[in-house]
Amino acid sequence: MIIHNDKLVLTSNGNRPSYHEITDEVRRIVKESHVKNGIVVVSTPHTTCSVFFEEYSHDRNYNGDEYLQVDLDNVLEAIVPTTKSDRQYYHPGPEHTKFAEDISKTDTATEGTIMVPNRHSLLNTDAHIRGSLLGSSETFIIQNGIIQIGKVGYVYFVDWDHTRSRNRQCLVEVLGE
Repeated sequence: MIIHNDKLVLTSNGNRPSYHEITDEVRRIVKESHVKNGIVVVSTPHTTCSVFFEEYSHDRNYNGDEYLQVDLDNVLEAIVPTTKSDRQYYHPGPEHTKFAEDISKTDTATEGTIMVPNRHSLLNTDAHIRGSLLGSSETFIIQNGIIQIGKVGYVYFVDWDHTRSRNRQCLVEVLGE
């Protein structure tokens, strides 16, 4: 069995949800793996991000967002309004705020350290809920070396957190023979 890992680093815009269409990168990773039959898992370790599978929408708004993404944003805004102030949601409470401030003081050379630049960046409860609703991963079948997503299916990574720009990781693991 072949197990092949790779990672994409994607930069969020920091002022609205950041969508990244990553289909070609996933195809490239599958090809590099030399797996003919198996699966590919596309995942994010970030609790305010999601990986999802959707049809490519050729039309875009002035921000460059596909219309299906705009529609998704509008639906989610109705269900989970963007966090605009503290106490709009229970989260983050005083214990979480203290934890975030304490962990920000730890050694920043350690990979994976969470850096909270200011308290405002903790006002991302909507991003956590949206990430929970859409999920952190997708799994696709590989047959004859080709990811089985049809002709109109595309793979997307989205960072729901609008509090600041930052680099995000998307992990890709291919398993098979």
